[in-house]
Amino acid sequence: MKKVKVEDAVGLELCHDVTAMYDGFKGAAFKRGHRIRPEDIPLLLDYGKRTVFVWEENAGEIHEEDAARRMAAMAPVPGAHYTGPSEGKVLLMADQRGLFRVDRALLQEINSIGDLTISTLPDHYPVEQGARLASMRIVPLVTREEQIIRAEELCRGRKLLDLRPYKHRKVGVIITGSEVYHGRIQDKFEPVVRKKLAAYPSEILGVTLCDDELEMILNAAGHYLELGAELLIFTGGMSVDPDDLTPGAIRALGAEVVSYGVPAQPGNMTLAAYLGEAAVLGVPGAAISLPTTMFDVLLPQIFTGDRLTKEDLVRLGDGGLCQLCQNCRWPNCTFGRY
Repeated sequence: MKKVKVEDAVGLELCHDVTAMYDGFKGAAFKRGHRIRPEDIPLLLDYGKRTVFVWEENAGEIHEEDAARRMAAMAPVPGAHYTGPSEGKVLLMADQRGLFRVDRALLQEINSIGDLTISTLPDHYPVEQGARLASMRIVPLVTREEQIIRAEELCRGRKLLDLRPYKHRKVGVIITGSEVYHGRIQDKFEPVVRKKLAAYPSEILGVTLCDDELEMILNAAGHYLELGAELLIFTGGMSVDPDDLTPGAIRALGAEVVSYGVPAQPGNMTLAAYLGEAAVLGVPGAAISLPTTMFDVLLPQIFTGDRLTKEDLVRLGDGGLCQLCQNCRWPNCTFGRY
């Protein structure tokens, strides 16, 4: 790209739109790519243009709109689409509900190249159809094409962005506690779990109340597994009291415990485990009294079918403290980013 006087620009190709205002018109009088003709010179001068930017042959440069298209092409996302380019950028829009994922290390590599900028929603972000997921553009009007090529090479064989759809899950719910089992107090967890699961493509196989007896808890879990449960949710007996049986029952089932306890509150004593392909959650009592806990944070990933890892759960510490806002805005807040 080079800057030339309009009188010297005849035969050269504009690398930007030339906007104008006259007789009620406001817009692009000449579009990018227009090859300037002798009769254009008086008009350009009338529009206040004494100089224009034109393409240089073999300069190795790429225009912002072409760069944006190339950036979108290097990061395709099933279940979403790009709009634009407009004003030099493309936007990624969700076509479905799901969990938005970002390769944060790769994103940092690309944003460190130079002129390229990609901004996104956070990793592990639950989104609705129509949500804006990411924006891509270069900062100047043009950049060296080698920067785009470098970004394309980094993305080869790697997935920068993804939108994981929620999958249907069969769910068994087991509520433990002698006080609930014997009717001394009314169970308050079932309506909570039904409301939260209603947001996902789920089938609740049943809800079983169990006394504080290991065999009863194991039998209830086994029953749901025989029915094809892909998610078991336990609540009650999740603290560290000696007579709290639920974590021990989950281990006795043969589950692989990913973590018992997470660096986040509320829901500090959450247990995440797997029995083969079936996910297992031990949910502390905070889920009954508070609108958002770790139960809400982990459900989206469980419904994508992606396994939780210890690394995932450890990352919860940064942003793991809920601000207990008077009006809960989750997930549009700091809580549960990992």
